[in-house]
Amino acid sequence: MIGFRWVLGKNSHGFDGACGNVMKALNYLMENGDEAYRLEMKTDIQEVHTQARWAGLKPGMRVADVGCGPGKTTALLHRLASPDGVAMGIDCSDDRIQHAVDHYGDSGISFQCRNFLDSLDDLGRFDFVMIRFVLEYYGSQAFDIVSNVTRILKPGGILCLIDLDHNCLNQYGIPSRLKNAINAIMGKLGRDADFDPHMGIKLYSMLYDLDFQSIDVTVDTHHLIFGKLDHVQDYDWTKKVEVAAKKCGYAFEEYDDGYDGFYAEFKSSFADPRRFIYTPVICCRGVRP
Repeated sequence: MIGFRWVLGKNSHGFDGACGNVMKALNYLMENGDEAYRLEMKTDIQEVHTQARWAGLKPGMRVADVGCGPGKTTALLHRLASPDGVAMGIDCSDDRIQHAVDHYGDSGISFQCRNFLDSLDDLGRFDFVMIRFVLEYYGSQAFDIVSNVTRILKPGGILCLIDLDHNCLNQYGIPSRLKNAINAIMGKLGRDADFDPHMGIKLYSMLYDLDFQSIDVTVDTHHLIFGKLDHVQDYDWTKKVEVAAKKCGYAFEEYDDGYDGFYAEFKSSFADPRRFIYTPVICCRGVRP
């Protein structure tokens, strides 16, 4: 379980309230000491900009970034809502909220450490809410999270859901043993850690079932890896293997030396410029009636 602490009052960067010691924390599959750095490194500012504008974010809006992580996306959403708009980042990790405060705290930006399943009504109402790359980590609770977050959206406000489909599963040109191990690991993460690599395909139905109007969907490519491996891709995927794959409890019986053999083959195959990897990203937006 993720640890929480009380943070009383409000500091100069807008970190107000926080995670109570009676809060039931949400487990997060990728929890580790370097997670803020990984999330910040892999966030593509232009991609977020395009997604937010497509969804309907405009200047002057009050914006919530649910699952804000280290705060990089919140800062961008605030810039897009400026002038006159404000942004709030909400995350269930007080460590990443503190990182956000330290690195992105500014006038017009505030951060809250909260459980996405607890009432958020005290935060007020928002014109625009984004939940980006969060729901896949809470598969069986995803609809409940979206339903709960909908309560803080004004009538006529926009909810934008963004997630991946076939996450980590579309790989070609890697050894069959490695591919089988990756597929088995993802299956185990789904059973034991509630991780859903197919969350993206479910976003439309969530908004439909919650009676959102003017629903629109776009599909693009998120991971697209071919040729020479760049340092961001290398760090991001290596961390996934070092954290999620290692702690999931998979036995790695395909390899004589277990996880170490898997890790060595992954690093070698991932660095091979012949391999091809892609993951679709699905963006879904709707208007609350």
